[in-house]
Amino acid sequence: LLSGRETVGSSNMEKDVSLTFHQQLLLISDNLVTEDVAALKFLCMDLLQLSKLEGVKSAADIFQHLMAQDYLNAEDTFLIAELLYRIKCHSLLEKLGYTKEKVQEHLHEKGRISPYRQMLYELSENITNEMLKEIIFLLEKHLPKRWITPSALDLLTLLEKQGLLTEDNVQILRCVCETVSPDLLETIDCYEKAKGEKFVVYIFSPPDVQTAAKLLKKFGVLPSFCPKMHKKRCVLLSAEQEGTPVDGVFYFNPRLELNTWNLKFCYKMDGPHRGFCLIINNVNFNSSQRKGSCKDVEQLERVFTWLGLDVMTYTDLASGDIIKLMQTWQHVQDHKDRNCFICCVLSHGKSGAIYGTDDKLVSIRVLTSHFTANQCPQLAAKPKLFFIQACQGNNIQRPVYVDTDGPTPDSSSVQDRVSLSESIPEEADFLLGMATVDGCVSFRHIEEGSWYIQALCRKLQLLVPRGEDILSILTQVNEDVAKRVSPSGTKKQMPQPAYTLRRKFIFPIPLAPPPS
Repeated sequence: LLSGRETVGSSNMEKDVSLTFHQQLLLISDNLVTEDVAALKFLCMDLLQLSKLEGVKSAADIFQHLMAQDYLNAEDTFLIAELLYRIKCHSLLEKLGYTKEKVQEHLHEKGRISPYRQMLYELSENITNEMLKEIIFLLEKHLPKRWITPSALDLLTLLEKQGLLTEDNVQILRCVCETVSPDLLETIDCYEKAKGEKFVVYIFSPPDVQTAAKLLKKFGVLPSFCPKMHKKRCVLLSAEQEGTPVDGVFYFNPRLELNTWNLKFCYKMDGPHRGFCLIINNVNFNSSQRKGSCKDVEQLERVFTWLGLDVMTYTDLASGDIIKLMQTWQHVQDHKDRNCFICCVLSHGKSGAIYGTDDKLVSIRVLTSHFTANQCPQLAAKPKLFFIQACQGNNIQRPVYVDTDGPTPDSSSVQDRVSLSESIPEEADFLLGMATVDGCVSFRHIEEGSWYIQALCRKLQLLVPRGEDILSILTQVNEDVAKRVSPSGTKKQMPQPAYTLRRKFIFPIPLAPPPS
């Protein structure tokens, strides 16, 4: 009799759990709009048959198909959490007991959406309506004659159906993106690099295999210590019994090889906290407004938060307030537990200086000198990076849609030039990244943000996961910005870094995917 009661009780409990689970899925489905359902269908194309997906009307239909294929059940809801994370519906994660950070933490081991599918979806998110029209025009001969203008996801799905686009062949995408928007190529490049850059580097014997793995993890090369085979950058083959490694083989991105085995030439980045990142965003001046600068701030905040820094943003500071802010951060005791310090200044400027919103100049040398070893002992021997988005001259007429980050030109004045090397302290461990060379303007799109900051954020997201050091990244930023031209077709820009770094500065590879 007791056994019978236990069986009935257990059965009722299972029914309750199942009912609660289905209620959760229905609630999530009710909060997803048509575009979200289309995104879910696309992301599940490698998991479910296309014929089943074509009949889907709601997210609940997709969830039902996933449960039928044993991808989803009340005990394991991670796939739904991953899908919601991919389509950026982070607020719905709490319905399943997840947070954005918790999903990011487990993606590398439990994620089911392939890098190929992620790449295509990311591309679709960055293709504007105008770009889509141009792509459809270029691919006209491959499309049905009476085809209603589709979404980017519809177009990609059709190309896959026709066999023109596969996991191993994305050439057709590369061709159209190169014509329509070269910036989209970075997403494709990142996918192809990650797909093709695995090879055997070294063979260790116990206990060295575990020691080496921990060392690589410590310096941010391995995202985690993996006793089992791993799909991503690094793999450790071990014995069948988990946690008892035998002769092992590491596979990882060949670009990381020098950085991995010459760690003594890199700044230490293994402290309990990465560091502080200050952003000074001067938008509103007495006679002008730096439109588009908030777009730069948004990208900087996302990228440096992704890189593990504590980001603090300050808006519209007068010259005196800027100096007071530097003095405040100069004396912050928490620097001693951080690996580095970063400061980004977005403002108008002149040679060797930036403007406060009161139109008074602050020397860049004054900014950086607050953080020398004598002035800020907590940051002694640690890298200090300053990125300045501001003009260093004012003799270029502003074209339509592009503002110069400098005051209205005064042809009667003669500007004193300040050498870039004079803007950083003579002591070691400083880097100054300038948006432009001395005497020249820097450009900022009034909607998309500045050329320099947007390129910096793109290259950090692309190259940090490949283990590139900051100077290599800034070299590619130079190349990216130098290729751009103003709408008039006559204005160019060339960024310029200066540094007294003694070692390579390499950001540890974040566990989470890049934010955009």
